[in-house]
Amino acid sequence: MTKAMQVNKVRPGYGLENVVDNIFNNTMRRFFDGNLWDTGNSANVGTVPVNVRETENQYEVDVIAPGCKKEDFSVQVKTGELVISFEHNGEKDQRDEEAGWVRNEYVRRSFSRTFTLDDTVDIEKISAGYTDGILRIILPKNEKAKPISIAIDVK
Repeated sequence: MTKAMQVNKVRPGYGLENVVDNIFNNTMRRFFDGNLWDTGNSANVGTVPVNVRETENQYEVDVIAPGCKKEDFSVQVKTGELVISFEHNGEKDQRDEEAGWVRNEYVRRSFSRTFTLDDTVDIEKISAGYTDGILRIILPKNEKAKPISIAIDVK
């Protein structure tokens, strides 16, 4: 007895329509769950976007974290690493007594990012500020990291 089996060249769940549906559904799920930072990938859970720039005198780290309070951030240097973390615990209480419903939720949002520092950073002068949803950390360079320009007299 011979059995025939249909072979699909496109794997189920990987067509264009499924990709678009997944993007839309995952984004809407994260929006309504209040966790836009969660990309659904376990490797990215709890991480936030970070931009790092280097200038002649310093490094600048921008942590994109809208809707947070500056009191909930922690910026520390531990054994040669810059540790940026955020933790917020709260409670949401929504009621509509006339409609007959009550919604209580405990809210916990947190993330942590760690960056290895080299000996070019002057850790005593690190500063941070939170404005318009961006936590900016300034990591000044020490004197040995700054470019030196010396004119040599040719004899």
